[in-house]
Amino acid sequence: MLRLNTLRRQIRAGTTVITVAVALGALATVNGYRSITKTVLSIPSYVIGSIITELPVETIAVEATALSLATRRLPRPMRKYAWMLSAVSWLGRLGLRTEAAEASQPLSAALDDGLGQQRRKDSAGLWGDRAPGGATAKAPALLRMIRVRRDYNHDGDISYGPHGAANHLDIWRRPDLARTAGAPVLLQVPGGAWASGNKRGQAYPLMSHLAANGSICVSINYRLSPRHTWPVQIVDVKAAICWVKVNIERYGGDPTFIAVTGGSAGGHLSALAALTANRPEFQPGFETVDTVVQAAVPFYGVYDLTRTDDALNPFMVPFLEKLVIKQRRTRRPDLFESASPISYCRPDALPFFVLHGRNDSFIPVEQARSFTAKLRSISTEPVAYAELPRAQHAFDIAGSARAGHAAVAVEQFLAEIYSRRSTDQRERA
Repeated sequence: MLRLNTLRRQIRAGTTVITVAVALGALATVNGYRSITKTVLSIPSYVIGSIITELPVETIAVEATALSLATRRLPRPMRKYAWMLSAVSWLGRLGLRTEAAEASQPLSAALDDGLGQQRRKDSAGLWGDRAPGGATAKAPALLRMIRVRRDYNHDGDISYGPHGAANHLDIWRRPDLARTAGAPVLLQVPGGAWASGNKRGQAYPLMSHLAANGSICVSINYRLSPRHTWPVQIVDVKAAICWVKVNIERYGGDPTFIAVTGGSAGGHLSALAALTANRPEFQPGFETVDTVVQAAVPFYGVYDLTRTDDALNPFMVPFLEKLVIKQRRTRRPDLFESASPISYCRPDALPFFVLHGRNDSFIPVEQARSFTAKLRSISTEPVAYAELPRAQHAFDIAGSARAGHAAVAVEQFLAEIYSRRSTDQRERA
């Protein structure tokens, strides 16, 4: 009798755990469609949502395996309930997968809107003897993204400044790329809320795709808070741009065509670097050095730190005040304004391609909307804006279908800007 009672208690406990787990799985799917923003739950919503929306098939496989093992001893009605609810949840995730697989449509529409219908659709014939080595982003896979660094990162931990590992960079290039190729350059600035992050582990789908097609990508580290106080982060980004201009030709790059990109804090820093070229307050010790770049492609960045509405995550300002800028916004609003890319929109701003997920729980999409609206109203250069349905924060980290489409779209944008610049140079000559 004792053993029977123990078994019953174990079954009841197992039933409770499985019921809760299945319900949470279903809620995770719902969160993929309608994420939580602008509340204290926005952070877990982002973490869970980015996994569910970018890796839906993988999460289905994990849950199905776990459920098949966990429900063996459950009563038949309970097993039926668990599998039925899970099946509905998994169908929802397949819908998310379909939407991610069709991300090329809003991306193409954004490029058509920003660059015109006659824009270049690919880089074929543009790179001369740098023939494409393969569109890696069109065949995305999580495991493949883990090993692509080995394929393209042959020059690593190069120092660009005096601050040790915090001023190291990696160069991604095809191994057969000639040292005299003169390839366009993309500088990748990692995210991590200005307080974490590393040149490794981010933007692999984008950098591998561009490197395979004849470009050079440079991923950097920079000094981080709270050990270091703003604006050292943007100072280091400017220093990295200087290093690229002086040295990248030795690796086969073209120092006259540098684009900057990054996600989250990296999106903020890349946009700020692009809009504040040669500003001495962000270039202490190298005030007279040229830091002009030719294009910017920020992903899910924050562009206006002065907002007092729900366009900023409720955690953002307290976090910046305590750990990054280390000043109260009410006391030093000038510091928050000077750190906001939107403050530097101007007629001669360089071409921008801004990408943001509509479901971003961490940095609300209103940031990208207001930034691109102001930039378009002022700048005479192209401004493309892609707002991706269902996409969460950090949607391009894994080798997902959406990340692959985004990489192809960035290639097309940079190819168009590069082509226009080459045409302008020929006409001036």
